[in-house]
Amino acid sequence: MYNKILLAADGSENSLRAANEAIKISKLSTPKHLEIACVIKFDDSKTQILHSTSESELKNIRQQKLQPIEQLFQAEKLDYSIKFLHGEPGPALVKYANNEKFDIVIIGSRGLNTLQEMVLGSVSHKVAKRVNCPVLIIKLKLRTSIKVDVP
Repeated sequence: MYNKILLAADGSENSLRAANEAIKISKLSTPKHLEIACVIKFDDSKTQILHSTSESELKNIRQQKLQPIEQLFQAEKLDYSIKFLHGEPGPALVKYANNEKFDIVIIGSRGLNTLQEMVLGSVSHKVAKRVNCPVLIIKLKLRTSIKVDVP
């Protein structure tokens, strides 16, 4: 079904949720290639470089963000690789997914409201609009509670 799966991850709770869905899909389709892509913004990259003492320390800092996802994949005995991309997350993910011809992209959503998404745009929305393969957007489950006053 899906031979090449791309999981867009940034280490957030939303990307961890997306990783769990990637695991489910990989179990259904036994992919030949499962890749985790993490985009490092240029501003973040500059700061990290200035505050690190070596290239290996910088690599460790970046990989620590993805460690919970890696632990999930390792527990499931999945074969995966990690790719660090540089630039703005939306365009970088689209370019990479299209150039590498992935079969599906799985990405978490922050759950912006309509106004926020219209003004800011979301990475998941940008990816879904521009990538040349199916995109699975994993949204945050909202927990609501209703208080009822009983007389």
